[in-house]
Amino acid sequence: MFELIFGLLLFLGVHSTRIFADPWRTAMRQRLGPGRWKGLYTLVSLLGLGLLIYGWGQARLEPVVLWQVPRSLKHLAALLTLVAFVFFVAAYVPGNSIKARLHHPMVLGTKAWALAHLVSNNTVADLVLFGAFLAWSTVLFVVSRRRDRLVQAMYQPGRFGPTVLTVAFGVLLWAAFALWLHGFLIGVRPLG
Repeated sequence: MFELIFGLLLFLGVHSTRIFADPWRTAMRQRLGPGRWKGLYTLVSLLGLGLLIYGWGQARLEPVVLWQVPRSLKHLAALLTLVAFVFFVAAYVPGNSIKARLHHPMVLGTKAWALAHLVSNNTVADLVLFGAFLAWSTVLFVVSRRRDRLVQAMYQPGRFGPTVLTVAFGVLLWAAFALWLHGFLIGVRPLG
């Protein structure tokens, strides 16, 4: 469990510098230069990600079960992950209405993904991992929206074509992951 928690601290910590230490982050970027800052950021992120994956895998070997998961929550999780995949794609497709409306779809996708895994899993390791991501993404969304208001950020209006493409690609990615990749990478087939 130590590796999982330390990995989460590194991964979410580096992804929280703009939330909790923006002046320090700005000073470090200026001191190191954008390229070296991004390299250090990536290195710490990958180290944290590796540790949290390893720690979660180790915790799954001797799970501490907290509750029984009703079958209906598995269906809710499938729906939430579908929404998450569409939101993830919306962060990258220019001109879609989802990003125009929500402004930070990647963060909302992370919230939906974490909530889906919290309702469909039942161990201490699941609670730590997905609970941490849910808490982090909730704080990040609130802070990001507040920053948008302060700088009066303007988002381009969305268009129909990019929005349809976003939803279609999100659904296809979700189906590929739910039907095949999740089982291959994680060892669990969420749709049976």
